[in-house]
Amino acid sequence: MNARRGSGASRPLILAGAAALIAAMFMTSCGDKADLEEAGAGEAPPAAGRVVLTKIAGPGGEDLAIWKEFVAAMRSGGPAAEKLRPYYEDLREPILGFLKEMRGKATWPEWDKTPKVFRVQEHVHFLIPLTFDGRTAEYCFTFLDEGGKWFFRHLEAIMIRLDLTGPLPTSTFPDVDEETKAHIREETSWSREIRLFNLLAELKGKDFAFDVFKDGNGYFLAAKTWVPFVEPRKAFILYTCWEQANLRGNTVTLEKLDDDDAVVRMSSYYFGLYKASAHLAQQVSFEDYTRIFETIWKDRARAAGWSLEIEYRNEGFPASACVLRFKRAA
Repeated sequence: MNARRGSGASRPLILAGAAALIAAMFMTSCGDKADLEEAGAGEAPPAAGRVVLTKIAGPGGEDLAIWKEFVAAMRSGGPAAEKLRPYYEDLREPILGFLKEMRGKATWPEWDKTPKVFRVQEHVHFLIPLTFDGRTAEYCFTFLDEGGKWFFRHLEAIMIRLDLTGPLPTSTFPDVDEETKAHIREETSWSREIRLFNLLAELKGKDFAFDVFKDGNGYFLAAKTWVPFVEPRKAFILYTCWEQANLRGNTVTLEKLDDDDAVVRMSSYYFGLYKASAHLAQQVSFEDYTRIFETIWKDRARAAGWSLEIEYRNEGFPASACVLRFKRAA
């Protein structure tokens, strides 16, 4: 694991798996479309004028029984298929896979602790810290309550606490850390790009769809005009490192840069998303996903007068890190 936060490899287990399944879900993590409700037992009264969007259930409430039954089901092999009611049916298999992965890595005493309980209309959300692969993060488990019967809905590792929005009018809103925002930006962007790729491949063929990702001329123009005080080919390498690290949030190391060679090591959200986001694996093969990455970077290298070879490191998941080896083009 890289010391610097920001690569897909450093996210919690599965990013709760479904964290990235549907871009719109980012805006409803542990929130849904709640009516305005009074704060419940277990929470101090809200500040005067504060918008109260979520009802906090008391730890002894009936809602907590849902969590206890779910944990018991997890211990004994997982909830039955009929107990799953995902937001979208095509999420069923990915969710089952993620629950299986969590069972295999569970530290059960953590699951036995009392979670925070949030009720929003017919949904009950349980917020609890859990540890997987040595990393502890808060996870939100969402259940649908229908007449006293519960159905598992969703699991999430991204929670935007907009239920804590201050008094109106306001121009400030509760935020998340930079790593999470980088993940959301990349997830939203690449989900859209993959949908476009599939549409173009269907209409025009895969070669045409891959070619649409070639942006080398524009990328090199940005590098040599925005980094004007460095020789253009070197400016391209430096701009690549800056753009990927400071705009994209990736972990980037520039290992070599001279007139004939450059070496850039990178752990990117791009490949981390493929592991963490079940919908990407459903929509595009890893072979095509990798080819998109290589199409982009080889065209950028070409435009800047470099040839490029890419090596992949597979630590935890495929292409968890890659080494971009640039050589001066003949």
